Amino acid sequence: MADTRTELEGTVEQVVFCNPENGYTVVRLKANSGGPVTAVGNLPPLFNGEVLQLTGNWTHHKEYGQQFQIEQWRQVVPQTLLGIERYLSSGLIKGVGPVTAKKIVQKFGLASLEIIQSDPLRLTEISGISENKAERIARGLADHSAIEQIMVFLQGVGVSPAYALKIYRAYRNAAIAIVKENPYRLADEVFGIGFKIADQIARKVGIKEDSPYRIRAGLRYRLNEHCSEGHVFAHENDFLTQAAAELNVNELQLVGGLEDLIADKEIFRERYQERNILYLAPFYYSETGVTAKLREMLQTPPQEVELELAGWLAGYEAHHQVKLADGQRQAVGMALDSGLLVITGGPGTGKTTIIRAVVELFKDNGLDVLLAAPTGRAAKRLAESTHTPTKTIHRLLGYGGANGAPGHFQMNEKEPLDADVLIIDEFSMVDLLLFYHLLKAVQPGTRLVLVGDVDQLPSVGPGSVLRDLIRSAAVPTVRLNTIFRQAGGSMIVANAHKINQGQFPYLAKNDDFFFIEDDNPEHITTVLPGLVKTRLPEYLHCDPIEDIQVLTPMRRTITGVENLNQVLQAALNPAAADKPELKNGAVSFRIGDKVMQLKNDYQKQVYNGDIGRIRRIDAEERSMTVVFPEVEGERTVLYEAEELDQLVLAYAMSVHKSQGNEYPVIVMPVTTQHFLMLQRNLLYTAVTRAKKMVVLIGTKKALAIAIKNNRIEERLSLLQERLRMAFL
Repeated sequence: MADTRTELEGTVEQVVFCNPENGYTVVRLKANSGGPVTAVGNLPPLFNGEVLQLTGNWTHHKEYGQQFQIEQWRQVVPQTLLGIERYLSSGLIKGVGPVTAKKIVQKFGLASLEIIQSDPLRLTEISGISENKAERIARGLADHSAIEQIMVFLQGVGVSPAYALKIYRAYRNAAIAIVKENPYRLADEVFGIGFKIADQIARKVGIKEDSPYRIRAGLRYRLNEHCSEGHVFAHENDFLTQAAAELNVNELQLVGGLEDLIADKEIFRERYQERNILYLAPFYYSETGVTAKLREMLQTPPQEVELELAGWLAGYEAHHQVKLADGQRQAVGMALDSGLLVITGGPGTGKTTIIRAVVELFKDNGLDVLLAAPTGRAAKRLAESTHTPTKTIHRLLGYGGANGAPGHFQMNEKEPLDADVLIIDEFSMVDLLLFYHLLKAVQPGTRLVLVGDVDQLPSVGPGSVLRDLIRSAAVPTVRLNTIFRQAGGSMIVANAHKINQGQFPYLAKNDDFFFIEDDNPEHITTVLPGLVKTRLPEYLHCDPIEDIQVLTPMRRTITGVENLNQVLQAALNPAAADKPELKNGAVSFRIGDKVMQLKNDYQKQVYNGDIGRIRRIDAEERSMTVVFPEVEGERTVLYEAEELDQLVLAYAMSVHKSQGNEYPVIVMPVTTQHFLMLQRNLLYTAVTRAKKMVVLIGTKKALAIAIKNNRIEERLSLLQERLRMAFL
């Protein structure tokens, strides 16, 4: 059959669309042979001014007309003065923008690229270019050439070119050799590349399905995926069945790999209820370690405080003009008598009041008190309400270590925290691994008070630590039930408790809890921008970006996180000719955007879930500065272009990501599109994030589904059982 493919060469004028996950791109080109052309296919990240040589076929799209369907591509070094100038100023090379590119071409003409490659110090002949900048420009051009080779190689094995940059930056010149030998390393060592992508590469380079590399990587992947749902362990038989199906191998072929992982202590096996269970090593060490540390704490008497409690409480109430409820008085007394205490209760039940009283009690008696919370916002709120310095847990423990080692905490059993009392707020969002690191840093005799709402969503990470501590009956616990915070007839707290009790909230017109009936998800996305940008700020005299947070149950769908962020960005921070941007795939970052950090970065000291604002963008250096608020002041963080995948827009976020934070106003779509995620504790968690107003928009049917669904997702964990056994 005759080859009908044709070739097309042209200059990139506009990237219309790019999917960063698979590299699918729609690009407008100025063809060398004529006018504008639309080309579609899998391409690397592109910049205006690049020259592409494409192989493919002409097709006709019923909506968009004639398009060039790309099968193969190659980046072409331009041969004209204008082409070289556009190429250099395209953004490919950090430090070279339109002004610098024009200077280089004016000085060196058609020899510009050759001089950058072979004699870069000649660039210092140009005003404004130092030796350091000349070397950076040369490195940038060399990197681009190397990346292109990797992209061509990956194109040959059917992988999106969007991953080439990540692979090259991880391994530099060794990238192709590593990918050929053991591509499963990518899953462990390159952020954003998981087992499935590594497996796709492996199959293309000839690695067999039963390869030991693949078996070990596949087993680790399957167990990690299982634990990403919040579980701490897996049942071995179920796990092997699922892994065999996913890896398309016989279960017997997995046994050897599993035994090797157990021998290497990457996986631990235990026997529970006549079944084998499997733990990833960090989870096993954490669960057994937490049990041992809690047992030690409960068996070690706390530092004695000589105090007549009733008299102190009477003086405290008189001084602060408050009246503590019986449950609150009990909690203060138990904090005095116990080395370990859990305090739980819903919104408005006085948890913060107790923390203030406990802090004052111990300070009055000369004890050193430390306060911490999981997120920066929660820490700042606690510091303001207690007038006591407060840190995030990561900051408290010194995440990163003295030498900036990833995943290392400076504070541990060898370097414990110097405190007589440690109080952790918003403890429901603390997972098993973080709790273990925290306990390792607590000295024997230090009192530990854990405060949180057990009815909220559990932690994003593994385990249901707060729930397990309470259910074990091994840890002294106070549950607060009296509701105080309903001043002025506020319905937020009242409706939160109604939802938590399985009752439909009160939706009649009031001042702080609104329900907007709308059964059309597409229409909701057109209403939300005006609500957030204009109606609510005018009504409440608040800032639409800082004070209003849109929450949604899911990432996907038209009313999910990703689409709502695009819609809200267009309304709240639209593109403008004088507003610089940096693109990362389909997302454009602009000065003023609200963004969220997606991973712990020990060097920058920013952590998963931190929210900041973009303050500065340097288009020439392809970098941007983000400011994150802290308990005191703010942290300014620089992001290079290759680090932008650590950030997402945060005008809208998932309910899970909002845990530990409070906002003046919460707006949340509640539609049957989110059927799988409609559950009571998710709705309850969302409503309790609001301080001044809640606006729900959707259908009463979806609201009723969520309230009725009280299925608490049980996570596989033995912490509760281990604690019970430890105190038998």
